Amino acid sequence: MVVNNPALLDTLRPARAPATGGRPGRAAGLRAAAAFAGPAFLVSIGYMDPGNWGTDLAAGSRFGYSLLWVLVAANLTAVMLQYLSAKLGIATGQDLAAAVGSRLRAPARLGYWLVAEGAMLATEMAEFIGVVVALRLLLGIGLAPAIVLGAALVLGLLASRSMRRIERVIFVLLAVIGGVYALEVALARPVVGPILTGATVPSLNGESLPIAVGILGAVVMPHNLFLHSGLIRSRCGGEPPRRVLRRSTIETAVALNLALFVNAAILIMAAATFGRQGIVVDSLGQAHETLRPLLGPLAATGFAVALLASGLASSTTGSLAGQLVLDGLLGWRVPAVARRAVTMVPAVVVLALGVNEVAALVWSQVALSLALPAVAIPLVVLTSRPQVMGPFANRPPLRRLATAAVALLVVLNLILLASLLT
Repeated sequence: MVVNNPALLDTLRPARAPATGGRPGRAAGLRAAAAFAGPAFLVSIGYMDPGNWGTDLAAGSRFGYSLLWVLVAANLTAVMLQYLSAKLGIATGQDLAAAVGSRLRAPARLGYWLVAEGAMLATEMAEFIGVVVALRLLLGIGLAPAIVLGAALVLGLLASRSMRRIERVIFVLLAVIGGVYALEVALARPVVGPILTGATVPSLNGESLPIAVGILGAVVMPHNLFLHSGLIRSRCGGEPPRRVLRRSTIETAVALNLALFVNAAILIMAAATFGRQGIVVDSLGQAHETLRPLLGPLAATGFAVALLASGLASSTTGSLAGQLVLDGLLGWRVPAVARRAVTMVPAVVVLALGVNEVAALVWSQVALSLALPAVAIPLVVLTSRPQVMGPFANRPPLRRLATAAVALLVVLNLILLASLLT
């Protein structure tokens, strides 16, 4: 799938899928699944971006394993909402931003874009902070060289003329992140009992609430709801919609459970190393340097390598989502490289001012959580309307479950606002 870069939006148009010759056998089915794979895995990288690292490290080092249940609950919510996002793209041929934008008048559409763009900026700020910090940890260079090198890497990846090439690079980066954190957990040697308790028994207090809501904002991310509905359209050509939806559902479950493994591994590693020693992690650099004496130089280097892989991959998918939002709500087809160069500015300002990066990452995820209802509510409403979705409209049980999940998000956000104000 070759694109006339820098407008990567053209790659999201429906493309003819490879024919399988009727009902496929096992080998043909595996080949078809491999050819289909991509959209949900690209989306999953947003669920393990540097913003997640900030909240997971803070949660594990401060509260041990007690907030693992928030990750599990957030992941279940994410699977459901990403399923709805993909279904919207399959049934309507529109991404979520375009579907919402086509139903709003100009003033409301502009206001909605401001909310959505705020979420995009918070996401992209966290991603680029992760890239810069990782380069400084790996190479031992100053802030300015790290910013320049990080910008070159991010923009160079976005400048690719092939969406398939970008997908392959992100698959490699995903493998690096997963492999590193399997190693980190093995080196940390956590105790299984407290992990199971933390994952299944809800526990929350006033001190852990902002971190819990930050985890929710970091896991269920607004830009991924825009992105999945756009990416899935590239898999809709030449296949029955029901088959595309079935394959997308399986891929979404696999990809997001991989993301859950990575997030849980970061939190478990932080609890088993920093939390056990009574160390509260205040910066990514501190986490890196503290890992060296606790788990050895291999763990410290792996931490920085995985952080760099996470930042690079999520910077790419965040930019794709930002393009969809601009095009769907304002009709602006801004080149990916140009847009990403602009959205790096907030991260550069935060870094230049010396703001603590973990605090910046956590609060960026809180901002995402506050913006989430504005994205999730229209998604549930649109996918529940037969006049929009036809036979793919949400059935009553799913509609009730999705409505309850979004209502819970709204309640949590109100509690968070009240706690911030007081």
